[in-house]
This record gives sequence, C-alpha cells and structure tokens, in this order.
Amino acid sequence: MSTPPQVLPGPKAHALIERDAQVLSPSYTRGYPFVIDRGSGSRVWDVDGNEFIDFTTGIAVTATGHAHPNVVKAIQEQAERFIHMSGTDFYYPAQIEMAERLCSVAPFSGDAMVFFGNSGAEAIEAAAKLARYYTERPRFIAFLRAFHGRTMGALSFTASKYVQRKDVFPLVPGITHVPYPDAYRPILNPAGFEDYGERVVDYIENVIFQTEVPPTEVAGILVEPIQGEGGYIVPPDGFFPALRRLCDKYEILLIVDEVQTGMGRTGKWWAVEHWGVEPDIVCTAKGIASGMPLSAIIARREIMSTWVPGAHASTFGGNPVSCAAGVATFDLLKGGLIDNAAQMGAYLLDKLQDVAQRHPSIGQVRGKGLMIGTEFVQNRETRKPAQQLRDRVVDYAFQAGLLLLGCGTSTLRIVPPLNVDQATIDEALPILEHAIAHAEEDLLD
Repeated sequence: MSTPPQVLPGPKAHALIERDAQVLSPSYTRGYPFVIDRGSGSRVWDVDGNEFIDFTTGIAVTATGHAHPNVVKAIQEQAERFIHMSGTDFYYPAQIEMAERLCSVAPFSGDAMVFFGNSGAEAIEAAAKLARYYTERPRFIAFLRAFHGRTMGALSFTASKYVQRKDVFPLVPGITHVPYPDAYRPILNPAGFEDYGERVVDYIENVIFQTEVPPTEVAGILVEPIQGEGGYIVPPDGFFPALRRLCDKYEILLIVDEVQTGMGRTGKWWAVEHWGVEPDIVCTAKGIASGMPLSAIIARREIMSTWVPGAHASTFGGNPVSCAAGVATFDLLKGGLIDNAAQMGAYLLDKLQDVAQRHPSIGQVRGKGLMIGTEFVQNRETRKPAQQLRDRVVDYAFQAGLLLLGCGTSTLRIVPPLNVDQATIDEALPILEHAIAHAEEDLLD
C-alpha cells in the first residue's frame, strides 16, 4: 500500500474543500479532509492520488466494497433500460424482485410485506406512521443516545446529541426516552438484576408505565439492536427477550432500527437474530444497495396489509436503479459475504482485544460481525471518556492511510466492507495501533 506522501490534504483536495465551503451547508459533519476520487473494494484514493484503507464504508453503506463489479453491472443494465418510473403509481420487476428477497429473510415467522423509501430516516418515519395506523395508539418508547435520523419525525426518536435537536422544537409529541442498556456505563441502579437489559425493561414497565405513559397508549417501542451513533453499544443478552415479553404483554409493536446493523453487518441478516427475538417491523437502509439510495420497512403482513392505497407513498422510494443495485447486493450477501463478515469480524475483534491489552487508553472493545466499537478512556478504573484522544487516533490514522470514524462520546467505530479479507485487516491493524500509541503519547499522563 502507498501511504500518503505529504501532509494531508494535498493541493487538489485543499482547493476542493475551499470550494465546498462556499456552496455546501455547514451542517455536514466532516471529520477530516478526505476528498475521494475513486474506490475499489476496501481501498479508496483521494484526488491527489493518495491511497487509503477504508474502514468507514460510507458509515456502513458500501457493504460489498466500493464499486463491486456485480453491483456496477446491475446499475448500468437497469439505467440503460429506464432510470425512473414511480413505484407508487406503476409496476416494475426490480422493485418486486427486491421486495421478494427482503421478505424471504424477514426475521419473524409468517408472511411479510415491504414498503420502500430512500433513506434510513424515511424508513423510521414510515414505521412510526404504520405503527400508529395499525394500533390506533399515539405514543412510543425510544432510547437515550439513539440515532434514528434527522427529519422531524425521525429526530423526535433520536436522542444522540443535543446539537441535532437544538433550536428546532417542537418535535413530534408522544415519544418517551428511557436508558439504553449500556452495561459498561449503566444509568440505572442494576442491583437485584443479573442482567442489566432486564433492569431497563423493568424500568419501562414499573416506572414509566406506572407514572408517565399508559402502556395501552403505546403503539411501538423503537430500538436499535446495537446502538450505532450512540457508541456501538451491544446490549446484554437478557434485554431483547425481556423487551419482547413486555411488548407481547401490552400488545405493543416491537420496531427494530436495523439501518446500520442490518443486511449482514453483524454476521447475520439482522442483528436482532443474535438474540432469537422476532420483531414486528424492521427498518433497513445503508448497506441495502451498496451505496445507492434505498431504504425499506419489512412488516408482518397482518400489520402492513391494513394500509389502504394512498395511506403512504414515495415518488423515488424503490427507484428501479437502486432496486437493481439492491438485488445484486442481496445476492452477494447471501452468496458468502455474510459468512465472511462473521468470520472476519471474529478475527478482527480478537486482534483488537490483543491491541487493548497493550494500550491503557482502551476501556472496552465490543461488537458483532464487522460492526466493532473501541471505546477510549482516560482511566480504566473511572472509565472517564477520552474523546480528544479518540479524535486524535482518527486523525493520525488518516494521515497514515486508514479511514476511520468515531461514534458516541469516545468510541471508534470500525466497519470494513463485508468482503474485507484477512490480509487487509492485518495491514490496517498496525496503522491503527501506531495511531493509538501516538495519541497516548500526546494525551495520557
């Protein structure tokens, strides 16, 4: 691999960043000055010709790697036939084929139906609308530090960072947030419970339902199987079974946000499958079409079939080119990439645990499949977050040729494409460890 030869950004990238600042919204959260020119598999090149290993995958979007030839071919062939015909008003094969594939892997028993959108936020909006429509109930339960999108409805469920909500109130009413079961940083007193996830569910039933929200008014509980933007938090094993029992008891829909965790990212089609729990509605996007804009909700037939024509629609949702890319992506995932994600994820997690033994700034390494978080702390005993150190790790890795992103307060997210190989992981790990060592030299006492 050719690592960047000069301090970044290079001259071409610098010029483009200056132009960008004049015309694009400052609301975008650019972490460092990378300007992509092209990509292939796990590799990307910037406009100055510098090569990088990409362990961001466009925030877990390019599941099959950059420009996978099967996906590119599917896009080209569909674009040559026709680029758009609204699936709201007419029919076309690609949309039907993609829906059939998603229904075939729905993580619940019985028949499924699909509604297509363009983004994760649209999927959340559709799921919430369907839940209210079906149950005729007005309220929802969501979780602190959750991220579900930034449109007004999705933002109402989001409780990740206050900057996302600042100065845009009022939001959609009727959404109550409770702690997510982060056993590394518990908010609730876990005494009396062997499993912190069960403690959180007990809090919902015996505090929230008894004091603030009548359970008979709750349409759904929206939850990420692994909290993404909140810090790649993996819940305790008792959480989802207890949550499913709670939903069944009060006839509440369990809605899982698999926008980042789904489509094979964790080594299974859906992250919720790790806990053997069946949801009622699944929201998916990101890795569904290898970078083409596409999202979907997959719901039990008895729920979605209650919608009448015109109850919900999207002009661009299920675009034929995006669906063609989705079909190609699905077939690649089914054909071996999900298995590879499980195998390479276990390998990478094991190697990162070794790295953690050598670096006192690493408080915890966690994840499933190729969705791995490394949390940095100032002190392992106090677990005080080390956000500045995490950010410096990201910057040093970029300068050395490895693209990474943060999440949560002080967590580093590591999300390679699902077709990453062991050789690429072995090449990336020394870069990452050198960046960690450099950051520790700068900031740890």
